[in-house]
Amino acid sequence: MSKKTKPIRATSEPNHGVISVGQKIDTGFPLKVVQDGVLREVVFRDLLAKPAVVSVYMKNNTPSCDRQNDSLAAHAGEFAALGYDLIALSRDTCGSHLKYASKKGISYTLGSDPDDAFARAADSIVAKSMYGKTYQGPARAAFVIATDGTVLAVIDKVDTKDHAAQLKAVLATL
Repeated sequence: MSKKTKPIRATSEPNHGVISVGQKIDTGFPLKVVQDGVLREVVFRDLLAKPAVVSVYMKNNTPSCDRQNDSLAAHAGEFAALGYDLIALSRDTCGSHLKYASKKGISYTLGSDPDDAFARAADSIVAKSMYGKTYQGPARAAFVIATDGTVLAVIDKVDTKDHAAQLKAVLATL
């Protein structure tokens, strides 16, 4: 990126163990992705040809996650015009992602991360609870990552209804 960047943390919430702005994530983990309707396996760093926005969500075809991805899909071209690749990660399989991308008109990269490799690299595994049971899982968060793996911004609390606007506001400050 040619312009000078200023790292930020876009949240009023305290840092709950999520990687800090300015730190580098380990980008050497394998990841299966769907890009342009094609399934392939990559090393995460291969997705960082230019700065990237990485949006973590829970599951395809669920109301909040659908809203999150609908917002991104509607504005994907704007992120590209700003010089950022858009990557959305969930635990879903690439088979599910292929169908989901087709159904939702998703043109950006969908990553299958069933082992939470990105969440571990970003130190964003959090305690969750459902039906009275507690378990560990990836935080619904978004990260702006430079080509060398440096975290430029973190959004700890994703606004699923207007995620794209939330991200564009953060990118405008970098």
